[in-house]
Amino acid sequence: MCRLLGVPRSSFYAWRQRVVTETTTQARRRELSTHIARVFTDGRGAYGCRRVAAQLNREGHACSVGLVADLMRKLGLAGCQPRAYKCTAVPGDERLHSPDLIGREFTADAPGLRLVGDITYLKTDEGWLYLATVIDLATRMVVGWQLADHMRTSLVVDALDMAITHAYLRPGAVFHSDRGTQYTSGESSRFCKDNQIRTSVGRTGVCWDNAAAESFFATLKNAMYHREMFPTRTHARFAVADYIEVFYNRKRLHSSLCYRTPARHTETTSPRPRPEETHRGPSKILDTPHKFSTTALFLGATHALQGVTHDPAS
Repeated sequence: MCRLLGVPRSSFYAWRQRVVTETTTQARRRELSTHIARVFTDGRGAYGCRRVAAQLNREGHACSVGLVADLMRKLGLAGCQPRAYKCTAVPGDERLHSPDLIGREFTADAPGLRLVGDITYLKTDEGWLYLATVIDLATRMVVGWQLADHMRTSLVVDALDMAITHAYLRPGAVFHSDRGTQYTSGESSRFCKDNQIRTSVGRTGVCWDNAAAESFFATLKNAMYHREMFPTRTHARFAVADYIEVFYNRKRLHSSLCYRTPARHTETTSPRPRPEETHRGPSKILDTPHKFSTTALFLGATHALQGVTHDPAS
């Protein structure tokens, strides 16, 4: 064969040796591919190359975004993509005098000072389910949330009350939302006034005025909701609780937090308000303001799943 091809026999033996020998680069790419597949799975199939690379570098596996993108392409891994946005806000009939105190500046100097909220629709085989959230702009953590089969004002009041009960809001905090009737109603205004919360609203139909809240819903639906089927409202309730409390708050890497989780960012750089600085004094649920209480997590999630209406006086 070497005579027919006009090449020396040494070239054949050199080629055979190269085939059976794995180079250092090939070995590193093979090992890195294993870690990429693991991180992608841990990220519930929602991570793109940047988040995967950030997690691998944090674990001590040095790699570039380009290398991770190349290996993910060869592995057939691709993060799920968000769907188009649709405006569903319905403004109230009463004239609202609340200004826009956020002005699209979705940042905060400390936790508990600036928060955003919104409502989204979740369809199940039993009917619609509605999710209201409260997100801290300092930590990007979902500090309050509530699920119900209705869109009455009590839905958003309960979400706010959850955040207050767990000592996530300071007196004088700004809560920003759209102009939906649930946020502009007299009941909502009275609740915020009684709890020393300053209300802030964006313009009707302008999703960018509440982009932080809209971004969370896009992430939730992209990474979880559009990839599952919900035969009952109960299935959807537990799926949302698992996504928010188990994955999003404590495992998902957030790009605006330098690819750290909201829980990690809170513990390392932005400690929560001290109990004496919150609306209701020291919490009976939390042991310490700087650590996340499993009891608080369980009770809050249970109340949201059962649709329990919180009594601020209790």
